[in-house]
Amino acid sequence: MPEQPWWQTAVYYQLYLRSFADSNDDGIGDLQGVIARLDYLQWLGVNAIWLSPHYPSPRVDDGYDVVDHVDVHPDYGSLADFRALIAAAHDRDIRVLIDLIPNHTSDQHPWFQTSRRRQAPYEDFYVWSDDDARYQDARIIFLDTETSNWAWDEMRGQYYWHRFYRQQPDLNYDNPLVQEAMLDVMRFWLDLGVDGFRVDAVPYLFEREGTNCENLPETHAYLKRMRAMLDAEYPHAVMMSEANQPPVETLRYFGDDPGDEFHMCLHFPLMPRLFMALARGHRHPILDIWRATQPIPAGCQWATFLRNHDELTLEMVTPEERAWMWDVYAPAPRMRLNLGIRRRLAPLLENDRRKIELLFSLLFALPGAPIIYYGDEIGMGDNIWLPDRNGVRTPMQWDATPNAGFSRGRDLPTPVIDDPVYGYQRVNVADQQQDPHSLLHRVRQFIHLARAHPFLASAPIHFLDHPHPGILAFERPTGSGQVLFLHNLSDAPLTLDIPPARDMLTQQPLSSRQLTLPPYGYRWLKLTEKSKNVRL
Repeated sequence: MPEQPWWQTAVYYQLYLRSFADSNDDGIGDLQGVIARLDYLQWLGVNAIWLSPHYPSPRVDDGYDVVDHVDVHPDYGSLADFRALIAAAHDRDIRVLIDLIPNHTSDQHPWFQTSRRRQAPYEDFYVWSDDDARYQDARIIFLDTETSNWAWDEMRGQYYWHRFYRQQPDLNYDNPLVQEAMLDVMRFWLDLGVDGFRVDAVPYLFEREGTNCENLPETHAYLKRMRAMLDAEYPHAVMMSEANQPPVETLRYFGDDPGDEFHMCLHFPLMPRLFMALARGHRHPILDIWRATQPIPAGCQWATFLRNHDELTLEMVTPEERAWMWDVYAPAPRMRLNLGIRRRLAPLLENDRRKIELLFSLLFALPGAPIIYYGDEIGMGDNIWLPDRNGVRTPMQWDATPNAGFSRGRDLPTPVIDDPVYGYQRVNVADQQQDPHSLLHRVRQFIHLARAHPFLASAPIHFLDHPHPGILAFERPTGSGQVLFLHNLSDAPLTLDIPPARDMLTQQPLSSRQLTLPPYGYRWLKLTEKSKNVRL
């Protein structure tokens, strides 16, 4: 069997640059701060990091409104610091992915400012119109702040198209110059040593009348150009798609067999159904979405996650399911944003260690390359009183010293969590590193198991039936046998009949053919006898 590419079996760590580590005491995380914490990430066991946007930006949308695609925001350092980070990460066998934002720029970008004045070659770099009646079938994404996808520009005397904030005008990909400019942006960072891109907002690159302006054939054709450039010039690099779409639409972003578009796609529909299954104590939400997830090309991979830097999106559930999820997980209006929930993993689960571990177990046991959002490995909290999505982007809690070891500065633009449950004096890396029974050590164990057993990333999955709907059981082949994964989604202990097995987490053989899973319990069992038909 040929060796799998690095990105297919990697464990990823999503790192919000501004809140990770501050090296110069200005209260803002930076590149040198990340370098200083790479030894922790190496100890944790992750072998790829994904950096949030590092570009110069007015930060209307936290850096996703780019002013210069080929530089570093001065808050974070310099291009020299970026090169140093790449070198230091590679020295530790850690790959580095960055955010690529091809759909739009900031309205402060020189391209847009020049386009407003109708000056060549940028006069048609954006989507301009004499009226705001075009593309009426396209939905408004930021419903909390925007009432139209068009905004009037006084200088040019025309409307411009924007799928997100009005300060983020969409680029015009019908212009060949725009297409070439974005390919050159990719080349710039790849030449500096990055290992790939998480590509933001990919469904929206093109617009066509009479459509919802999402997932268009022209968009897929251009993304295939991106991939072809990577394959020809940077064959080691990876592209990961952010396409918050139903499974059938997301599948198309892998391209044609064996995969000529994105190497990886984030599996957005799976995430809310993990939380739904746990709240209902019922496996069917997970089974239903996995059965709707069609096989992907052999040269591709799903990227799976529990939480990230945005709200827990509920776009891919029904309106009735969304209302139910809001009632269960976001009863206070401040916990909600757009069509989602702006809370971190631990608060979503009421800081119940059993439930947190159960979801981490599912993240690593189900097929895909897992992504861990910074701070979730220690059960960090959130601050719903901060605006927009900032409540889930608070400073990393390194230790119990002032400012949680994040910064020695006096004034932090984003305050550390300092409440009785999730405050940095109680929840931090240093304390949990010293406690072998901590959440951090359990997550680290999952990471090291994933690294040691690459079958977890892509081996087939076979779901098993059980009379109790709270039992989610599945088995996966390893090449040298089978592993049985058991998860109790209910709040009651459940007893199962099991075949002879050894516990992968404790490395101990099971002494009985019966096993009782406590409420929200889980087990990973390596079967000691081969069986074609595992029954519980």
